[in-house]
Parts: sequence; C-alpha cells; structure tokens
Amino acid sequence: MKINIVAGGPHNLIPGLERYAGEEVIWVGVDRGVSYLLSAGIKPARAFGDFDSVTDEELAEIEKEVSNLNKFKPEKDETDMELALNWSMAQQPESILIFGATGGRLDHFMANVQLLVKPVLEEKALQIEIIDRTNILNVKKPGSYIIEKHPGMKYVSFLPVSPAVSGMTLENFKYPLKDCHIPIGSTLCISNELISDHGTFSFSEGILLVVRSKD
Repeated sequence: MKINIVAGGPHNLIPGLERYAGEEVIWVGVDRGVSYLLSAGIKPARAFGDFDSVTDEELAEIEKEVSNLNKFKPEKDETDMELALNWSMAQQPESILIFGATGGRLDHFMANVQLLVKPVLEEKALQIEIIDRTNILNVKKPGSYIIEKHPGMKYVSFLPVSPAVSGMTLENFKYPLKDCHIPIGSTLCISNELISDHGTFSFSEGILLVVRSKD
C-alpha cells in the first residue's frame, strides 16, 4: 500500500497526478487539495482540513463527493497537513508522496519540510517525499545510500536539518566529499551533480535533507 497526499499549494507546481496513480495507492486530500483531486477525476479516500481556503460551492462538492471527511476548526494545534500525515503514517504504508506542499506561504512550506523529519525522529522505516514540478525532497537518517540519476533533475543538494551532519561522504559526484562535518547553515553541499548513472552518499550522525532539482 502507498499513500499520496495532495495539499492546497499553487496548482501550477503540482505535477500530473495520473502518473502516480495505481491500484495500491490511497489518495488523501488536504484542504484545497481535495478540490484539486476531484478536478483531476480522483476521489480521495480521506480528506482533512478546516477548509478555510475553499469557496462555499467547493466545500459543498467536497462534502458530497468525499465520504471520509475530517473537518476541523481553524483553531487547532496541528496544521491540516500534519493531521493528514499523522493518519497516513498510522496506516503503515510502504511510502508517502506529498504534492501541493511547496510554493505559496513560506511558513507552510517550511513546516511541511519539517514534517519530513517525523518518521526519522520516531524511528519509522518509512520513505516520505515532497514532490513538485521541479523538486523532490526527502529526509535521511545516518547510513549509506545509493542515488541514481533522475531524468531532468540533475542537481542534488544536501542540507542538515539537525545541528550538524558528521562523516559526510559523496562518491561519483562532481564535487566529492570524504568524511566531512557539515554544520547547519552551511551551503557546502548545494547544487552538486552526479557524474555517472549512480552515486553514493553516506553520513554517520545527524539528519539530512536531500533535494533533487531542475532549473
């Protein structure tokens, strides 16, 4: 089982959702993202939000089309995305892909990036990615990883989301590293590129944000 979450970020940044569909996929809508899904001909299995960003007409359609609608008051301790992600993680899926989580308000975007850290802190073996038309983001715990070239997304950046990342090693990259200490705030690992079909990155301590990008 896989879960795809669609939030209400700018629609022009959301890639074609049909390429991520499949019988094993459960779709979850977040606030305006529910309308995006319905417009794409996809009926979400679950919907979460206070729905303060949709019109009365859009909300009426959502209430008509979505049977498992979780509606909350705007005054709450979690964001709509966090509520949807908490439910999704509890289903123990193979993976979670998040769309509509970039662009628009920077506070929402930064909060969504921080949510990628949740499974690492909770020691869950779960891959979560934020995907838009020009970026793929995920978070890694210490270990060694193989990374393959991605068509059209040649840039690879590594950013600490903990006070530091230690033992950072990059192989088969344009700018290789060996056992480096990367403090938070460093731009040393921005805009690197693979020089073969695949490379490896590894580190021994910290939490790392990995960003695949294209111009």
